[in-house]
Amino acid sequence: MADLFDYARQKYQKNKMPLAARMRPRTLDEFVGQEHIIGKGRLLRRSIEADQLSSIILWGAPGSGKTTLASIIANSTARHFATLNAVTDGIQKLRDVIDEARDQLGMYGKGTVLFIDEIHRWNRSQQDALLPVVEDGTVVLIGSTTENPFFSLVNPLLSRSRVFRFEPLNETDILELLQRALKDKERGYGNLLIEMNEDALRHLAHIADGDVRSALNALELAVTTTPPSKDGTVHIDIGIAQESIQKRVVRYDRGDDEHYDTASAFIKSMRGSDVDAALYWMAKMLHAGEDPRFIFRRMLILCCEDIGMADPNALVVVNSAAEAFERVGMPEGNYFLSYACIYCATAPKSNSAGAVFKAIAHIEEHGVGDVPTHLRDKTGQFSGKTQERYKEAMGEMGKYLYPHDYPSGWVEQQYLPEGMTPPEWYKPSDHGYEGEIRAAWRKRRGLE
Repeated sequence: MADLFDYARQKYQKNKMPLAARMRPRTLDEFVGQEHIIGKGRLLRRSIEADQLSSIILWGAPGSGKTTLASIIANSTARHFATLNAVTDGIQKLRDVIDEARDQLGMYGKGTVLFIDEIHRWNRSQQDALLPVVEDGTVVLIGSTTENPFFSLVNPLLSRSRVFRFEPLNETDILELLQRALKDKERGYGNLLIEMNEDALRHLAHIADGDVRSALNALELAVTTTPPSKDGTVHIDIGIAQESIQKRVVRYDRGDDEHYDTASAFIKSMRGSDVDAALYWMAKMLHAGEDPRFIFRRMLILCCEDIGMADPNALVVVNSAAEAFERVGMPEGNYFLSYACIYCATAPKSNSAGAVFKAIAHIEEHGVGDVPTHLRDKTGQFSGKTQERYKEAMGEMGKYLYPHDYPSGWVEQQYLPEGMTPPEWYKPSDHGYEGEIRAAWRKRRGLE
């Protein structure tokens, strides 16, 4: 069957292939980046070098090296190597690959490594079809995905594979690969006279934002569309570089983990009272097209979860900003988002409102106690003789002490079930307004 990584075919087509494909590293020593998983002595590298690879999932942003690593494995393994693309290949193609893998094992005693690009695109039934052959060792799976596999892949498949997360390449890594392409005489532009300004090269590395494929595509466009001078030299300056690469694309998918990571950074920045960071992450979400209502919902939650009684007005302010946003809309609505964000980030913080979860946990563990008799309803919502019979049936209910009858508006009495020790789930901090609550709370308990 046709093999995406067939070296002979690549050699035949090398002059027609895009620069990014021609410059794809062929060995682990040529591979750049991902030192945390493919560096010298790392588990994945040792497994590849020993040709003892087990099923793996490669998860990371586009252009971070997932397919490149798969091609290196294809060129180095003694096993049969097959490829599928989950975007274009369905269950029938998978069955064909499985049949061939069984033939390879039965006739030649040769295992199969199966690379599936964009594996997250397959539905549950397609993924389930892989399980038996992965389980019995007929194939070793290499899955490539840009989406969080813990959300997009079925658990049985995850449990049979090891997940490796690829990080976006840094600018230094991309610069190294761009310079390699300029110097390489076999696959790159080493045979051409090219003068590329340092600032132009760095611009490509910077705007690529971790995607080396994007940087190499831009370099190719710059070289192939720039007319050479009289002496045959292609001069590439910052202007040409800027024209050759598109505006940086923000990696943000509302259904992907990048969405949750960014929202998490936004909340944690407000919780940490870092205004600039909170504005930065909010701006990223807005730039990527996030629904402002989602952002307001997160801030409303933070008002109670992280600001709480330290500033009770926070909830009022953010809710008012959200209502104002609905009346005004965008782009002026950005003012309300910014106003609410700045207010939340600069407000005093307290997480004491989470006390309810302690109470819920207590009830789940110990059950619910009876309401003290003096707190029970003495009327039963009845009138006349019916109310009298109700009181008679209820018997002596004890005297309820009405707090407003006392000078301070407070009187000590049992409000919890009889025999229950006050657990003090709510412990007011000394931050902001809650400091006043704390002082009154301590005074009533004779602590001050």
